[in-house]
Amino acid sequence: MNCQTKLIVVVRDPVTRAVSDYTQTLSKNPGLPSFQSLALKNSSTGLIDTTWSAVRIGLYAKHLENWLQYFPLSHFLFVSGERLVSDPAGEMGRVQDFLGLKRVVSEKHFYFNQTKGFPCLKKPEGSSRPRCLGKSKGRPHPQISSKVLQRLRDFYRPFNHRFYQMSGQDFGWD
Repeated sequence: MNCQTKLIVVVRDPVTRAVSDYTQTLSKNPGLPSFQSLALKNSSTGLIDTTWSAVRIGLYAKHLENWLQYFPLSHFLFVSGERLVSDPAGEMGRVQDFLGLKRVVSEKHFYFNQTKGFPCLKKPEGSSRPRCLGKSKGRPHPQISSKVLQRLRDFYRPFNHRFYQMSGQDFGWD
């Protein structure tokens, strides 16, 4: 690859990300086992099943360790998925700066879609409608036991802290 390659990585709370991944898969496969049965190897011990992709993807520190073998940290921009929702213009400003682009995307380009719970791009000139996330985004998540969610938070905590150290950013997922 070109040694000037820049990588933009959107990350979000790995617990929320796992639940979102499960929700999307469940919508396509209604017979899917429960979140708990997929996330835990054994419900009595609470051991997390790291072979399940929805869990494994959120191990950002492990992924970054691999990527850093090929790319310097300065070639990465880590975008907060939470801030992308709460402040899309701010995060897009960071992206434009990272890429060395003139800031052309600003607050005036976004509106918050109450139905989806996400920001959308306002209608571009010459277009009949605004651009928003697809049907698979913004759907309600299933009810999941607070004990299972806490077990996942405890599991991810050391990986999150390592990722914060490696990336130089604290995403506040604890």
